[in-house]
Amino acid sequence: MQSKYLGAGLSALALAAAGQASADDDASGGAATPVSEVVVTASRLDLVGKAISASQGSVTKEAIELRPIYRIGQLYETIPGLVVTVHSGESKANQYQLRGFDLDHGTDFASFVDAMPVNRGTNAHGQGYADQNFLMPQIVEGLDYTKGPYYAQNGDFSAVGSARVRLADDLPDQVSASAGTLRDFEGFVGGTDRLDANDRVWGALQLGHVDGPWAPPSNFNKINAAARFSHGDDADGYSLTGMYYQSAGRLETDQSVYAVQQGLIGRYGVLDPTDHGASLRASLSGHYGASGDGWALSANAYDVYSTMSLYNNFTHFLLDPANGDQERQYEQRNVLGGDAALTLSRRIFGLPTDTVFGLQERYDDVYVDREHTLRGAVDLDYCEAPSLPAGGLPQGLLPPPADTPAGALNDGGAGVAYAAVGGACNADRVHLNDLGAYAETTLHWTSWLRSVIGFREEYFYAFDHSLTQFPSFTGSTSQTLPQPKGSIILGPWLKTEFYLSAGRGFHSNDVRGVFGTVGLEGLTPTAGPTPLLAPTNGEEIGIRSNLIPKVGLQVAFFREDFSSELAFDEDQGQDEPTAPSRRQGVEVSAEYRPFAWIEFNTDLSFTHARYRGSLDTLQNVFQLDGPFIANAPAFIGSAGVLIDNLGPWYGSLQWRDLGPYSVSDGDQSPRDAGYSEFNLDIGYKVSARLKLQLSVYNLLNTKANAAAFDYESQLTPTSQPVTGLQVHPLEPISARFAVTAMF
Repeated sequence: MQSKYLGAGLSALALAAAGQASADDDASGGAATPVSEVVVTASRLDLVGKAISASQGSVTKEAIELRPIYRIGQLYETIPGLVVTVHSGESKANQYQLRGFDLDHGTDFASFVDAMPVNRGTNAHGQGYADQNFLMPQIVEGLDYTKGPYYAQNGDFSAVGSARVRLADDLPDQVSASAGTLRDFEGFVGGTDRLDANDRVWGALQLGHVDGPWAPPSNFNKINAAARFSHGDDADGYSLTGMYYQSAGRLETDQSVYAVQQGLIGRYGVLDPTDHGASLRASLSGHYGASGDGWALSANAYDVYSTMSLYNNFTHFLLDPANGDQERQYEQRNVLGGDAALTLSRRIFGLPTDTVFGLQERYDDVYVDREHTLRGAVDLDYCEAPSLPAGGLPQGLLPPPADTPAGALNDGGAGVAYAAVGGACNADRVHLNDLGAYAETTLHWTSWLRSVIGFREEYFYAFDHSLTQFPSFTGSTSQTLPQPKGSIILGPWLKTEFYLSAGRGFHSNDVRGVFGTVGLEGLTPTAGPTPLLAPTNGEEIGIRSNLIPKVGLQVAFFREDFSSELAFDEDQGQDEPTAPSRRQGVEVSAEYRPFAWIEFNTDLSFTHARYRGSLDTLQNVFQLDGPFIANAPAFIGSAGVLIDNLGPWYGSLQWRDLGPYSVSDGDQSPRDAGYSEFNLDIGYKVSARLKLQLSVYNLLNTKANAAAFDYESQLTPTSQPVTGLQVHPLEPISARFAVTAMF
């Protein structure tokens, strides 16, 4: 394993050495070319003189088009140090890994599309849930990313990272079709009608189907549609965008390794083939921009309606040997919001300053519930909870109906039954309002020194009406959170800048855990009540350099302290707050473009992740055996080559690696080895109007786990409970062929 990391580190050094060799060649062959003319990579924009930190960046449209993408969420793997994987199939949001954080479905990675927030607080399945399946890569113009809590513009869920996807204002007229060896098919059609020099409207439609290697097949089907009218550009103009998405398919929830070893299922089999999911999303968003001498205004508004239904059976027959542990998680949500930012460029005491004043408002109206189900079709009239200590059911849970099967009453199972109310184990009507105001000033003290001072104030309000509590519960609460942020930037000297950044961020918690309306969800009683907002503090020292011609280099040393980590609870299928934590590490990113048609790149991230606090506190307060954090990889790496306009040829080869990690919260062992895979794209432009592309995923057919957990399950009604690895295997080698015609 160490040799793998050594090889990754050597690849970064090789980039620098190759860049230095190029510099020597330039020196021997004549006058050096100005760096501003040669450090223009295909993947990222040069932000020397503009960035707040070394870990901030902007990904170009070319990078998104050239990198191999098996599923749409992997578009975000253009962000250095981010790995996107899955643990339950295509019908559910992807799983994100960044800086030693298992961000699950989006707990601390904020994503935005056309300024619309994608993350969902108090979600049926996981806090911060961010499903990207409504996005089509063809309509993406690029994305801007940040890491750490140093940016006043960023609020909820952004403490570890954020990404803002920009949509195109001009979509080439095209039709494309693809087919893959894992029975995956996709069709896309889109184009732009240019009404005049300033006005245009485009439309896009995508149909997709995926079976995958699974037995039975995923049978995942989706439809995406989008239309956009735009006038002018982002700085001086306006746009209106409508998007629609609907999907349904099976879920391949993580499966017991023991079940595979016993021959109950194959490597790509599932114990409960009735697990499935369905999602719908419809949105309308608008943007307005205006600018003048020394000022600029940007404003956005959006309305997003979504529904989600997930049937999951994580523990099979552990809690209910009679009918199994499957549950349906459902939500219906409407999100209204917007933001406005005014930028003023002035001189104060003769010093150039840029000040941004911003206001953001988001309101969520959510209905969320959970039901105990049988074979994905029958709603049972009782529910199951893990075994309880002496004292009986907690307040709010009623005894089960008299006709509840005997096997469900803890007759050989580990669960305790209680009555469903109106068919639901828990059901809540939730209102969330997040109001954030911020100001950020960049002051240019000298040509080589600037400071960025920001302050954000959050006002968060939550209302919860439990429809299943007995007696009935209605409650509301609010919290404010001041968030100072700041950076000092030195340089550029020799085309190099140094950064020192610090700030406070946060994530919100599921309000059902805050109010205790879901039995057994939230912090343990000894840890105290669950806070509405959990703050985090971060610091970073970094460097960004274009000193070596044709090479861009970024290095960041970071540390981040969370007041409350979010951990996955397989019994509830939810993320729940647990002990404070700390991540510290280093990231290295480099891009080398020796010629206009080729780029080499590498991104390496090393992280040390631990829970904070004494062993006594971790054991007695948070019921953790030790300081190790589950699913917190110590290494995330990628490297690759991008080729474009090599005559008619284009393509890329990309390596990505997720290092080993503990799978049991608190314990160093057991561990999963992670995975390493290569993905390949080869494209050929037959003419200006026709191109062909072959993509090969998991080129070396690596057999590994895309995700792994450690928990107890019972595989059959009569078997004994087994504690061990529950995994979602990485897809085997596959190929996809695509044809695109421009018209």
